[in-house]
Amino acid sequence: MAASIKVFIYLQFLYIFITPSYPVSLPLVINTWGFTNATQKAWSIINNGGKTAMDALVAGCTECEILQCDTTVGYGGSPDEIGETTLDAMVMDGKTQDVGSVGDLRGIKNAIGVARAVMEYTEHTLIVGESASKFAVEMGFTNESLTTNTSIEMTKNWKKNNCQPNFRQNVTPDPKKSCGPYKPIQNLYNTYSSSRIDKNIGKTNHDTIGMLIIDNNNNIVAGTSTNGANHKIPGRVGDSPIAGAGAYARNKVGGAAATGDGDIMMRFLPSFNAVMLLELGYSPEQAALKALNPIIQFYPSFVGALIVTNTNGSFGGYF
Repeated sequence: MAASIKVFIYLQFLYIFITPSYPVSLPLVINTWGFTNATQKAWSIINNGGKTAMDALVAGCTECEILQCDTTVGYGGSPDEIGETTLDAMVMDGKTQDVGSVGDLRGIKNAIGVARAVMEYTEHTLIVGESASKFAVEMGFTNESLTTNTSIEMTKNWKKNNCQPNFRQNVTPDPKKSCGPYKPIQNLYNTYSSSRIDKNIGKTNHDTIGMLIIDNNNNIVAGTSTNGANHKIPGRVGDSPIAGAGAYARNKVGGAAATGDGDIMMRFLPSFNAVMLLELGYSPEQAALKALNPIIQFYPSFVGALIVTNTNGSFGGYF
């Protein structure tokens, strides 16, 4: 069993390559960060006769939502500017290329479950906001508050610190010193600036569980779940529910999942690019590096990582 349970953790390293030194037997479960309870949950499902890789994926990510992994997955963490926790999630079936995802989901704890419902019970790919919550209730999910004492305290402390850090720019009053309300700076052409350095994107304020599972028949699925960036602007949706950005899977090729600064990473579709590089013959670790290189060229200080596996079970990653 131990030889087939893989967990990828990148926080402690400037960069990391991981490649198994022995043939990997299937099935395979691999996910971002040290969320081992989620890994074990998915593993127990994929090894249970009659259950599919998609069943295991949803169960594994649901476990993280229930446990509120690092307060960056599930309810009660990463409140937005007004103190509300909202969720993003997606699932992708590598065999059919079907995708279901939700963004800015409110009042529903099982985001990855709702994403699967979007894939299975609609012809859409992505549903967002209050409409996503309404859809979830129609599908039998419970509407309940995502706020906890922890998220309330996080918002209070953030406001006491003059709402620092935040995601505003090119507005007045100075967003580095004030909570607003804000208005756009006039004549922006001469003053526009953009910086991601002070956002402190990392394990304590923004992360995603990204999971890849391959079953015994080499079918691959991918999924993500997150509560997004801490103190984000209300309505913000990151890379996690975007197919090709947060995750991507294709049978006979492989899959990839991303974590980090989603506002930057979604502009480059790194998960899709990594899988296409696998198809060109690159190893998983080479594909991860090459998929991140274009981002590094434009945003050298960004924080992010990819995990990548081919459908034979060889895997790698780059931070």
